[in-house]
Amino acid sequence: MTELFSGVFILAGTIFILLSALGIIRMPDLYTRMSATTKASTLGIGLVLTGTVLFWQDAAITFRAIAIIIFLFLTAPVAAHIIGREAWSRGVTLWKREGDGKGKKDG
Repeated sequence: MTELFSGVFILAGTIFILLSALGIIRMPDLYTRMSATTKASTLGIGLVLTGTVLFWQDAAITFRAIAIIIFLFLTAPVAAHIIGREAWSRGVTLWKREGDGKGKKDG
């Protein structure tokens, strides 16, 4: 039964990581790409690591997975904030939707 839960967590994690990769391709500007990437990939990696912990059920692996999850939850938002702030200070513009459905960069 734990293999089933492990598989579900790993599958859900890989789906979130895939959505993160699609977000990089599909989103119109840096800020929305960054948002999709940091949130979805952090959740996806957390789910994959949770599935790994459930599968192996080993204290050493659990400790490492928890350390990685904590590290990701602490560093991903900070890195996204720093990248966004630097892009803003360099004049990277926001994307705006126009009436015809095609996007236009502000500025």
